[in-house]
Amino acid sequence: MYESLKKAIITLELEPGQRIMDKELAAEFGVSRTPVREALKRLEDEGLVESLPGSQTRITEIQIGEAKNAFTVVAALQGLAARLAIPFISENDIQMMEESNSALRKALDQKDVISAVEADDQFHFVLLKASGNQEIELALERVMSKVRRLEFSKFSSIDGHQSLEQHNEIISACKTKDVHLASLLVEENWLSLGRVLVSATKAEK
Repeated sequence: MYESLKKAIITLELEPGQRIMDKELAAEFGVSRTPVREALKRLEDEGLVESLPGSQTRITEIQIGEAKNAFTVVAALQGLAARLAIPFISENDIQMMEESNSALRKALDQKDVISAVEADDQFHFVLLKASGNQEIELALERVMSKVRRLEFSKFSSIDGHQSLEQHNEIISACKTKDVHLASLLVEENWLSLGRVLVSATKAEK
């Protein structure tokens, strides 16, 4: 239930500001209200929902300042993962990154936001997995939702093809096992996406 609700919030199926009730969610999922409340508590801790009187919960508005800070944290953690991963990166890992980038290109051309985000996640997960540090993954779980929610909200306002070229540069650095360069490129990949999304948000106000 937690994962289903979180995905619905991130993909904007549940819109910012929308009110939901634990009783209705319990009926929808066919469970008691206890697991619903537990899931909502976790989501509240992550800043995705806020409690209201009368057993109601509201999906939080997207806060541009929070999202901007989240991108900084994500960039640092992803860069650290790359730094740890490069010495152990394999040809199979590089092939998976190339395939993910191809899938990202296809999704961008088709303006398929869900497939694009999934392909981008798959690309970076290769480095996360190769880093061998699960603590980085756990730390990212808390902040990635804020990053992705902003991305879903502004996907149609930006050109994501810049990430494709940045990914190609990251792949090249992986092939030469240039730890420093790969880490810097990964960090810049996330920071530049954050700058574009924040600018797109401000431009619409």
